[in-house]
Amino acid sequence: MTATAPDVTAAAARPSTASRAPAGRRRQTPLPRVALYVVLGVLALIYLYPFLINIATSFKTDADATADPLSLIPRTWTVQAYETVFFNSDFPRWFANSAVVTVVVTAGRVLFDSLAGYALARLRFPGRGVLFAGIVAVMAVPGVVLLIPKFLVLNTLGMYDGYSGLIIPLVADAAGVFIMKNFFESIPVAVEEAARIDGAGTLRLFWSVVLPMARPALVTIFILSFQGSWNELSHFIVASQDPALFTLTKGVASLASGQLGAGTQYPVRLGAAVVMTIPVAILFVLFQRRITNSASGAVKE
Repeated sequence: MTATAPDVTAAAARPSTASRAPAGRRRQTPLPRVALYVVLGVLALIYLYPFLINIATSFKTDADATADPLSLIPRTWTVQAYETVFFNSDFPRWFANSAVVTVVVTAGRVLFDSLAGYALARLRFPGRGVLFAGIVAVMAVPGVVLLIPKFLVLNTLGMYDGYSGLIIPLVADAAGVFIMKNFFESIPVAVEEAARIDGAGTLRLFWSVVLPMARPALVTIFILSFQGSWNELSHFIVASQDPALFTLTKGVASLASGQLGAGTQYPVRLGAAVVMTIPVAILFVLFQRRITNSASGAVKE
């Protein structure tokens, strides 16, 4: 006996046994993925644990920090370390010096690295390949090797113990030029050719056409330059010795050497380190999603 049309329709409408499986069973997370999450969580905790100790110790008393340095919960909560940092040391001056140097150096690197990168990527001039090879070679030289030559140059030019000595040697870097050159080469030449037909010159092409398309690379240079100049120490050591020109890194290093008196001073040192970390952390939180390797626009060749 053949099934009538309504019977066939009803049978088709009834879900199969497999489709009636409980939703929880179908969405169950595989065991390997759970294990992966556990491993990643443990690794993240290991990575963050020293930073958590840093924050916790900054709220301890000096005796508590010495007796139990690895504890994440202070026995006695106190902000004495931060009061010492802000009101009984030159920390505000160090912070101001670091802010001035970092802002000027970051702006200079974004400008000069992009100009140099565009020139190496688009302009044809004698010795371009040799110049780029020299930039790559500079990237391979450890920074500590250049400390003594830096000191000799700064001292000879009369820039030692001055803001010029702190800032000028840092306003351009080889890595930034390398990044910008490679990014500009990834932008289609057809974009510039269309603007050149409309009468745009080289600077106009760079400023109005190519540079807006290089926003991802510019953001990368901005973040790396800010972080690098804010955390720089070795260059500031050889560029000045005047306490009025101390930056945060140099000032915190002086705190670590026991500048404020006897005792371990762990809370004071780590409190200064926590405050020093805040601007860079905020910067990464705000701009982390903008770091990308793709151009913001493209044209079909």
